[in-house]
Amino acid sequence: MIKLPFDLDEWSPGGTSRPVRFAKPYSGDNYGHHFPMIDGAEVAIVFTDGHPDRPVIIGAMHDSLHPDLVNNLNHTRNIVRTAAQNELRMEDKEGIEHIHLTTPHQTSELNLGHMVDGDRKERGRGAELRSDGPVAVRGKGVLVSAEVQEGASGRQLDMTAAKAQLEDAFLLMENLTASAQAARAHLAELEQQKQFLEQRLNGLQRAVILASAPDGIALTSGQHLQLAASNNLAVSAGGAADIGVFKKLTVAAGEAISMFAQKCGMKFLAAKGKIEIQAQTDEMEISALRDLKISSVDGKLILAATKEVWIGAGGSYIKVTPNGIENGTPGDILEKCASWDKPSAASDRIQMPELPQGVCKDCRTHAAQSRSALTPRA
Repeated sequence: MIKLPFDLDEWSPGGTSRPVRFAKPYSGDNYGHHFPMIDGAEVAIVFTDGHPDRPVIIGAMHDSLHPDLVNNLNHTRNIVRTAAQNELRMEDKEGIEHIHLTTPHQTSELNLGHMVDGDRKERGRGAELRSDGPVAVRGKGVLVSAEVQEGASGRQLDMTAAKAQLEDAFLLMENLTASAQAARAHLAELEQQKQFLEQRLNGLQRAVILASAPDGIALTSGQHLQLAASNNLAVSAGGAADIGVFKKLTVAAGEAISMFAQKCGMKFLAAKGKIEIQAQTDEMEISALRDLKISSVDGKLILAATKEVWIGAGGSYIKVTPNGIENGTPGDILEKCASWDKPSAASDRIQMPELPQGVCKDCRTHAAQSRSALTPRA
């Protein structure tokens, strides 16, 4: 509806005219260009063939009370802004070109190029997607990369550098696995890693996420950080891998744990508290190519067994059983002492540690059904 300036009569809302057509730069069947007119807006009209009963709105006008969005103070800007303050702004000034797409709902924005605040002060350069609400990035495959592509000249899914790093990591694991195999340690799942790289990550053939940065990636959380995989979790480093935990570190494996050091050995130290090692349902074997040293700095050294203790070197031995002690040697026995005493028979026992009885059958079944690596004990 329109109200002409020479019509001084008072009309009820909607009674000033019949509906008037609004000319648009682009229109068609279920497509077109449309910005709804707001009540009170000043419009320019023409009359088709000069017929007074065939007016057409050809545009909306600014005036002194409703000034234009673009004036001599921001004449390099191109702005589309709705009454609700949804806005598309394109800056054409050389050196600070940018595109700013925003909605006031939760201040959700897409900023490209030179970024400024409400006072036109620089707040960044590049690209930014931000919101006071949740943000989701979703795709069949996602590549997140900090690799530079000058002038947007590279391919969309160019992952040459990331692939090279993953191939180097695979080669490192392959070499270490060969050494571990020679030492009879458990081997890494190399075939799984190779298939993941070639059949899933490469070219984003499957629904995967690849994150890559030439100079480093940092993940941090003020509360909880979790990594989980339903199948394999592979971690490798060409240099050092450091893990620091302020309270406690727990490691649990449903089948086996294997640790292998190729060159410089291993250290297991506890500044306070005891170290406890148990083979709860089977044997324990400790061996060394050279000397094996066991010592107690300020306490006892206790070797105990319910059936037999056997100590030997070469062909000489001492065998201790519940029924007696047997010494044997193919050579001589030399005893050095200040005195020698043989009182009557005596016996003493050491309290043996109580080992858990294993995992209950129902617990094992439940763990298998839930695909859990951890099984509670009976």
